[in-house]
Amino acid sequence: MFDGISRRYDFLNHALSGFRDVAWRRKCCRSLRGLVPRNARVLDSCGGTGDFLITYKKILGAPSTGVIGDFSFGMLSRVRGKTDFPALQMDALNMPFPDANFDVVLNGFGMRNLSDARKGLEETFRVLAPGGYFMTLEFFAPENRFGHFFYYRFAPLFIPAVGALVSGKRDAYEYLVNSVRKFLKVSAYTALARSVGFDVCYVKACDFGIAYRVLLMKPGALRG
Repeated sequence: MFDGISRRYDFLNHALSGFRDVAWRRKCCRSLRGLVPRNARVLDSCGGTGDFLITYKKILGAPSTGVIGDFSFGMLSRVRGKTDFPALQMDALNMPFPDANFDVVLNGFGMRNLSDARKGLEETFRVLAPGGYFMTLEFFAPENRFGHFFYYRFAPLFIPAVGALVSGKRDAYEYLVNSVRKFLKVSAYTALARSVGFDVCYVKACDFGIAYRVLLMKPGALRG
């Protein structure tokens, strides 16, 4: 499905969100200032076409190691021409990295696409170094009135229609809306993260809860 929409993915992400997705990624990265070293090792998990890691570089400087990993080869094929960061086809539930290999893991709109959120958190915890940070930017199941209106009234009509018009893939954008409804609420996600071993640094609503920024930390001392 993601291979099929990869050519128009970036354009539709920006158009459907009114470019708010760009602002949300920037806020995520700005909040890491002062927390992570300049020579951080960074993984963009479920990285798609690489926008999260590209934003990280613009705001925090080039990491010593930067990898964009995604299950969809079609999405990764769009990385070329945008950045020189290596693109790796991988399974976020079974990453091909040793333990404690990264100081920062980014995940933008990918956790709800995993078949097992707990396993995804556990695997992220494993590849993070002690003191490392996991930044999640995600559409969680709505918890407030605005979220319910947006995802149960507005989004089911608007998002699939625009997706079909631009990409010809209505089913992919129906999936987007349905995947949000079926995913965890942000409170349940943070509870699950704590049960895996993460400390929750903050939870921030983006635009009245359309999306959320969640910063998690693996306990320990980050390398200098």
